[in-house]
Order: sequence, then structure tokens, then C-alpha cells
Amino acid sequence: MTSATARYADSLRLSVAPMMDWTDRHCRVFHRVLAPGARLYTEMVHANAVIHGDRERLLGFDRSEQPLALQLGGSDPALLAQAARIAADWGYDEVNLNCGCPSDRVQAGRFGACLMREPVLVAECVAAMVDAVDIPVTVKCRLGVDEDNDYDVFAAFVDRQVAAGAAMVVVHARNAWLKGLSPKENREVPPLKYDWAYRLKQERPALPVVLNGGLASLEAVQAQAAHV
Repeated sequence: MTSATARYADSLRLSVAPMMDWTDRHCRVFHRVLAPGARLYTEMVHANAVIHGDRERLLGFDRSEQPLALQLGGSDPALLAQAARIAADWGYDEVNLNCGCPSDRVQAGRFGACLMREPVLVAECVAAMVDAVDIPVTVKCRLGVDEDNDYDVFAAFVDRQVAAGAAMVVVHARNAWLKGLSPKENREVPPLKYDWAYRLKQERPALPVVLNGGLASLEAVQAQAAHV
């Protein structure tokens, strides 16, 4: 195992979540100073922007930021595969598909949390990215959308993505409300159900599961880390 691969594997213990308008390259360097071993994530970038946009501005990073994952938005398997190849060429350690963002703009583009109701399409996207790159392809998701409250449906979504090649799942352990709540409220108002993430991991011990949501202090992180 190379030193870079070892650092990436070790970084699973603590990650800094992707945050729109926050986790730019300057913020990530600051995070790296605070947490030398954490896995860092970019803001979500749409596959079309990766392909057609200013790559230095959107994708550029300092090597000190690694281990570093690029979070992608989109729902077109071919475009996501192309964007994943670009990410790998730029030196990213991981590509992560966003199936958790609830914003109106994201919904209008048919990506983010609304994709949890299209598990087959998500699996096609994951499989296309896995076929395109040698770096890990991962998925970030919610427990469901709106009034969905069925653990088996959530678990089946995860299983389908793993079967398609997803190496890890990041679980924001609350539902996303597609109408009536702002993105900020969607990070705070729907109740957290950490027990769903614990159960998922218990039933699938070989699957890396990262818990997300409500972990806004060192004490909160330590409390959940005690479950590992």
C-alpha cells in the first residue's frame, strides 16, 4: 500500500462534509491545518461544469489538501463518467455522487436528493463512473425524501449502489424535504435518525458507512465515534 493510499484509508475515521459556498480550496487548507488526517471534500460541482467550466477554478487544489474527494452532481451516466475521469486526471482521491442536496435548483436539474426516488438511474451513474476510473466512487444520500419512512427502502437504495460498484456510502441521517424547507432548514429541521445508519452498518459490516448530519462539535463527533 502506497503512503497516499494509506492516508486515504486512514482518513475514513473523520471527514469534513462538502458545503456549498464554504469548502473552497482556501477553507480546505484551513481544515487541513486543524485536522491533518481528515478526509476533505469539495463543494458539489455539476458534471457539466467539470467538463465545460474553468477547471482550475473549480477543481484546482493544493496537494496538502489530500486526501481529497470531489463531490459531483448530475444524473447523466455518460457525463458523470467523463467528469469522474477528469477528476482522476487532476489527482483526486475519490469521486462522490451527491444524492442528498434538497435545493430547488438542484431538483430542477434532476440531481441531489430527488435521485433517491430513482435508485436504478443512480446505480447506472455509479456503474458508469466505476467503469471510467480507478479511484473509489462513493455516494452521499439521505434516509429518504419527504414522508418516506421505510428503512427497507433506504437499505435497498444503498444495496443497489453498492452492487453497482460504490465503495462507500455517506449517510446524512435525516430525510430531505423537497418542498417547504430551505437547504439550511433541511440540515436542521428533519429529525436525525442515527439508528438507521448504525443498523445499516451492523447488517453490512464490510461496507464503509460514514455518518453525517448534526455533527457540529467535537463532543458530538466523539459521541458518535464511540459507536464504532
